[in-house]
Amino acid sequence: MGIPYAASMDDTPTVVAPRILPPLTDANRAFWTGGSRGELVIMRGRDSQRLVHPPQDAMPADGPLEPVVVSGKGTVYTFTVNHQPYHPDVPPPYVIAIVELAEQADLRVPTNIVNCPIDEVSVGMPVRVVFEEHGEVFVPLFEPDPA
Repeated sequence: MGIPYAASMDDTPTVVAPRILPPLTDANRAFWTGGSRGELVIMRGRDSQRLVHPPQDAMPADGPLEPVVVSGKGTVYTFTVNHQPYHPDVPPPYVIAIVELAEQADLRVPTNIVNCPIDEVSVGMPVRVVFEEHGEVFVPLFEPDPA
């Protein structure tokens, strides 16, 4: 597999720390592999057209779900700074955040904020997706969006 890397929007690679990766299923594969094409993929209800996260097979009110590409832009809804050394290869501090995606007011993704000094992260900060490659899994992370 080699050393995993993340790339910012300007394609600057950085070495990344190990992660616990999800097992790929039919329901979540589009979300976890869309980053190979630089795409953030979220599930949408065929009946309701409502975007749904986390990925799953179906939602009773929304009908069957289908993958759609979204902009990858959003805002920091909430965050915390982790100071605990849970893994020796992941030095604290780092930011754990919930990002609300631009496409829908209640569409939120748990993530990390990267490529940003911790003291500059704030609620409401505009962010954009970047991906951290781990074999066929591409973990969506977010960095400040200067646009």
